[in-house]
Amino acid sequence: MATSTSALVTQAGREHWQHVLASGGATTIPRWRVSGQAGRTATRGTAVHDTPIPGELLAALDRTPGLPGDPLLGSVLLAAHAKVLAALSGEREVTTAHVVAEGGRPLPCRLTVDPGPWRTLVEHAHRAAVALVVHQDFPVDALRRELGRTGPSTEAVFDPTGAAGGLPEDAVLRLELPRRDGRPLLRLRYRTDALDAESAARIAGYHLTALRLIAADPDAPHDRQSLLSPEELRFQLDDLAGPHRELPDRRVHELFEERVRAHPDAVAVVRGDRRWTYRELDERANRLGRALLARGLGPEDVVAVVTERTLDWAAAVLAVLKAGGAYLPVEPHFPPNRIARMLSRAGCRLALTEEGAAATLDQALDTLPGVRALPVAEAYAEDHPAGDLGVPVAADRLAYLFFTSGSTGEPKGAMCEHAGLLNHLFAKIDDLGIGEGDVVAQTAPQCFDISLWQLLAGLLAGGSTLLVEQEAILDVPRFVDTVDHGRAGVLQVVPSYLDAVLAYLERHPRTLPALRRVSVTGEALKREQAERWFAAQPRIPLVNAYGLTETSDDTNHEVMDRPPDGDRVPLGRPVSNVRVYVVDEHLAPVPLGAPGEIVFSGVCVGRGYVNDPERTRLAFTADPHRPGERLYRSGDHGRWLPGGKLDFLGRRDNQVKIRGFRIEIGEVENALLRVPGVREGAVVAADGAGRGARLIAFYAGPQGVDDAVLRARLGESLPAYMVPSDFHRRPSLPLTANGKTDRKALTALAARLGTDEAAAAAAATAAPGGDGPGPDAPRTPTERRLAAAWAQVLDVPEHRVSRHDHFFDQGGTSLAAVRLAIALDRAVDLTDLTRHPVLTDLARTVDERESAPAPASPDPRRPDRTTTT
Repeated sequence: MATSTSALVTQAGREHWQHVLASGGATTIPRWRVSGQAGRTATRGTAVHDTPIPGELLAALDRTPGLPGDPLLGSVLLAAHAKVLAALSGEREVTTAHVVAEGGRPLPCRLTVDPGPWRTLVEHAHRAAVALVVHQDFPVDALRRELGRTGPSTEAVFDPTGAAGGLPEDAVLRLELPRRDGRPLLRLRYRTDALDAESAARIAGYHLTALRLIAADPDAPHDRQSLLSPEELRFQLDDLAGPHRELPDRRVHELFEERVRAHPDAVAVVRGDRRWTYRELDERANRLGRALLARGLGPEDVVAVVTERTLDWAAAVLAVLKAGGAYLPVEPHFPPNRIARMLSRAGCRLALTEEGAAATLDQALDTLPGVRALPVAEAYAEDHPAGDLGVPVAADRLAYLFFTSGSTGEPKGAMCEHAGLLNHLFAKIDDLGIGEGDVVAQTAPQCFDISLWQLLAGLLAGGSTLLVEQEAILDVPRFVDTVDHGRAGVLQVVPSYLDAVLAYLERHPRTLPALRRVSVTGEALKREQAERWFAAQPRIPLVNAYGLTETSDDTNHEVMDRPPDGDRVPLGRPVSNVRVYVVDEHLAPVPLGAPGEIVFSGVCVGRGYVNDPERTRLAFTADPHRPGERLYRSGDHGRWLPGGKLDFLGRRDNQVKIRGFRIEIGEVENALLRVPGVREGAVVAADGAGRGARLIAFYAGPQGVDDAVLRARLGESLPAYMVPSDFHRRPSLPLTANGKTDRKALTALAARLGTDEAAAAAAATAAPGGDGPGPDAPRTPTERRLAAAWAQVLDVPEHRVSRHDHFFDQGGTSLAAVRLAIALDRAVDLTDLTRHPVLTDLARTVDERESAPAPASPDPRRPDRTTTT
């Protein structure tokens, strides 16, 4: 009987600890040291913060009926501790190392902090504490090893015994309950390289606040009550906001008109060998604006501008603003049905267009009889007066709409007002140092919101705008030439394109004397990219910009004159008149350094999504901290860093479960990007044949990194269950149309790579008789040269490249074509690939070009090309 009882106890203990250990993840404490960066400049040590528990609080808890636990504060304090850990980690399931007996070893205690009353949380903590006592003799460490859970599950220790204890190696803080003069004392031991004294005092204060809230009303919902002190709340809401700046009571086009009057003959906008002065641009915009008014344009009426990025596009944008309308960019190459959906959703009745763009627009308008197209040439021919229109436009008037992709597949039209536009332009002028005579490169397609500041910021500052042709952007050497010859001082690109520019500059070093600032935006900037930039161009600062279309574009700038000290590039501080909060699900600010959703308030916040009240309701709401102001919920997650900078942590929905473990993909990717030789990295979850869900890592770098090295390096910072099972090197990661990593493409690729590649490669290389190259293998030296570069760019074995392969059918993209041109040292360009995408045809073109006499060229650096500017 005794043996049977013992077996039952053992089995119950095993089931309990399996449940605790299988929760996955680790509860971490956010680092916060205002003086120096945590873990880098501070010496590791231990300090103590003591906080007396007021007698009136003890008495109130003693009078609170129905709270379980003995001694008085045991389970109550554990519940408060769980609430604090949940707030610090941003997780509902937390683990603390619980000391259940004086001098005993800490045991992992798993606590669930679901929404509900304090009383329920205390009861749950009490049950967890009782279970720990019951099963404390079970060999937990042996089971941990058996399950492969060797890493620490928490950085917190809870010791209500009051016994003096050291801080375990993996712990950041230890909460103790000693007694002084017979009264309980809250003692926090903490690591000095992770927390400073002020941070430790804040965390101790969170515990006291939780105890007070329990005593005040144990039936109140704890998830709707904040632990932050009034001082910290004020600090986050006010001191972390961007600096206040008075905006002039004029609109963007009115400030442009002032510049026109100040220097009418200065160059305003340039494209190739065409340029307009401020007077010419202004007069053309005024004539277009009057043509719009003549067709009945009213306040905030939407005008679609369907043109290429030409000088007339610049005039059209200003014309819409001058006439009091709302600018809607539409790229001519968009599919007709997408154009029709955008115009319909926006309630658009007028579309400015140009020759060459009308065909696609006409197809769209076939389904929209209420929309009229106005060719720019026709509007000019009407010979309207060229003087300023003088249409009154208020600061809260709608200025523009940009459509972004939606998760449902239906585009969302984000509406932004004139005040937000102007505020953003001044932020760019200030932080990028744009002044009179400076040239701003306009590189972004019209459908991206950054195209607008690139067009207008220089014009407000008395500088000029250099419109860079799309053909030049897709030819990196030509792009660099265009920026250099155009004397652009300010440039903004996405990090993926910065990689292509760096690859060219590393092979062909050159100085860019006019360039003063380079900004990157649109996706996370990697530390290695910043390092490579400063190695190539050490005198040119790099600006990491972050923002969303719904917030009038960028809200944060991190201006760097050298690579960041840490492993990650921060988003920087908010720009003027912008308030950024990091909040929980109820829009309450989370503790400093803790993860939460990034939300925005202030002049930057747009109106919502045009004619889309449901999606507007989900993302836009009233600011609960500032009555009368709007707040935008981004869905992005981040945290505050000491010094008031924002750190981006990814999307909350970028989370998966592998074998029951909850895994944040961003954490794995950040570890991957810290491995030397890894320039780009992305991780996806995929189902393998008979292997269940697993993590697959893709990376790009100058050379391959041995899988064993990758696993070892990731294993240094990640538990085993978070280390990807497979690693695949690519020349570059696939991108979406807006230049961001295409995770859907990577997920599909991961599924394909789950097949037996060795057998596929063997079949691909097998020749008749089982030996030698196949009949479709490249034959001529040029074909073999192209095949080698082709394989490198598309990341396929060279023996799998056929002379009849089609570059774009094999997964090639515009950016891949740019890289191919660089790899072949410009023996081919994007035009060649577009006209001759089949390898054998492309090789024939190269042979014909190389055998022809070289034409004279005005550009000695490019004897085999004609420079187009």
